[in-house]
Amino acid sequence: MAQRATAGRRYLRAFVSGFFIAVPVTVTVLDRFAYLARVEGASMQPPNLHPSGATNESHDLLVFPVCFMYVYCPLRSPRNPQQKIIKRVIGLEGDFIRTLSYKNRYVRVPDGHFWIEGDHHGHSLDSNSFGPVSVGLLHGRASHIIWPPNRWQRIRASLPANRGPLDTEEDEG
Repeated sequence: MAQRATAGRRYLRAFVSGFFIAVPVTVTVLDRFAYLARVEGASMQPPNLHPSGATNESHDLLVFPVCFMYVYCPLRSPRNPQQKIIKRVIGLEGDFIRTLSYKNRYVRVPDGHFWIEGDHHGHSLDSNSFGPVSVGLLHGRASHIIWPPNRWQRIRASLPANRGPLDTEEDEG
């Protein structure tokens, strides 16, 4: 009987010590390095997240390391802070952007902000709807698709044709 109680205490002690190590390590990794998120919705269907043109019925699971230019970045929606969205960064602070449907045809991205757009412009709530987005709403950047397994891949930084900051020569001309 005493042996059973000693073994039980050992297991309990191992569980508790493992718990108090695993939880802080997991929280730190998720907070500082990367987290996983499911991507769904029409605005991010073509072309890079779904190069085959397939619909997002499988809800891709992406890795988000702790945003750089031309990559997909998760952020809090400026319209609904409870909602997280993922969009492509098109311009950083100081860049001049040719908008698609914003109130001004050309916009200079103000300091502390960036310009985001979804890949499916007809179905995307992005900077063309609400303007430049504060950097404080940013959560990271998408780096890999990890689910479903047949789509495992690294997400490369790229821009659709005719998107991105304007050249200075184009600004003057």
